[in-house]
Amino acid sequence: MDVTLGPGGGWTDPTCPVARTVDLVGDRWSLLIIRDAMSGASSFTDFRQQLGIARNILTDRLRRLVDHGILTTSTTAGGKRHVYRLTDAGQDLFTTIVALRQWGERHAFADDEPRSILVDRDGREVPELLPRDQDDEPLSPTTSRVEKTG
Repeated sequence: MDVTLGPGGGWTDPTCPVARTVDLVGDRWSLLIIRDAMSGASSFTDFRQQLGIARNILTDRLRRLVDHGILTTSTTAGGKRHVYRLTDAGQDLFTTIVALRQWGERHAFADDEPRSILVDRDGREVPELLPRDQDDEPLSPTTSRVEKTG
């Protein structure tokens, strides 16, 4: 996996996991490709039809997501088409996608505006994600802090 990024091969902020993650998957198209892969899209055509994205941008984002270990690719039996699947690292972005979705539900739509919802396998709306501490108490920006390691 190639994780060198940024001008001159550096990171936006080399010690910050948020900055490093945004460098890897933070642009609009990458996140939407990951979202659609989680919903079953697996071919270039699937992504192109669902997103309406330009071919050159889709090609670039798929290549980057494969290079960074978010997606893996294989060739179909006929050898002409690539199939894209989320890696374990890609699957680990599920919580991030759900958090973005839930933030959008709260802040990007008017109360009466139609939108999609995420439901579990029984059709029940997924409860709000909330980080918790070791004692299962809710965490917030005022009850947590960042500490540097090493």
